[in-house]
Amino acid sequence: MPLVSFCPNVSFLASHNGSNMRAIVAAIRNGILNAVPRALISNNAGSGAIAWAQNNGLSTYHVSATSKGSEMAADTAIVSILRRYNTDIVVLAGYMRKLGPETLQAFSGRILNIHPALLPKYGGKGMYGRFVHQSVLKSGDTQTGVTIHLVDDEYDHGPVVAQAPVGIYPDDVVETLTARVQAKEQELFPETLRRIVSGEIDLDKIAAAR
Repeated sequence: MPLVSFCPNVSFLASHNGSNMRAIVAAIRNGILNAVPRALISNNAGSGAIAWAQNNGLSTYHVSATSKGSEMAADTAIVSILRRYNTDIVVLAGYMRKLGPETLQAFSGRILNIHPALLPKYGGKGMYGRFVHQSVLKSGDTQTGVTIHLVDDEYDHGPVVAQAPVGIYPDDVVETLTARVQAKEQELFPETLRRIVSGEIDLDKIAAAR
């Protein structure tokens, strides 16, 4: 794919509320991030992300193996939609499905995911949301954090683009830790995209170094 444009088109995939999508769109509309929000694809027709995106001017699509007849057909549909909007960067904002090979190939080095821990710790299949935070608290670690990484064909495996720490307090429970980590996510994702657009972060170099 070509290098990210000066004002990239950003499309989103989300399964639930899409809180990071909302933070990124807010950064764009507040003039913090020079990008264009284009489309949202959700595998969940009733997701809060779809409702929010529809109310905020994004094109929305429900794409799943059920709606399209197979995982392969859904994969093809996702690529078609992303290309329709000349997508430069794909943001996974709480997308709970593994991407198919066609999407991974078509947007190689341009798909970003956020994980609620400091990868490679607490990553992999089944490690999402409260399951991550439960594991972190059980471990006795004094620090967790947030990781943005490029997406490949393994869970939470692609090259790290950015990370930010989040301290763990002695009285933390899953709910309190979740809230602080989510707040950090919503700071880090727009800021990381800003650095990509400005050239401070070179996704091609990061992808090639793996």
